[in-house]
Amino acid sequence: MKEFVLKIKGMSCEHCRKTVEGALLSIRHVRNVVVDLEASTATVLSEDFVTCNQLIYAVEEAGYQIESVKES
Repeated sequence: MKEFVLKIKGMSCEHCRKTVEGALLSIRHVRNVVVDLEASTATVLSEDFVTCNQLIYAVEEAGYQIESVKES
């Protein structure tokens, strides 16, 4: 399993949280997503073959910008 922490620009409300969460959970093999509005982050737990580019694409398609991605 891999964990990604995405710093996301433009999230400000519960609707934003649900939109980002839904976009990330729609990616095959993403197992869990926790969105923190105060920190403007999404923490994603996924299978090893999910790439950070897949996560970035999903968030950007949902209308938000990625500021940074940390993978562990």
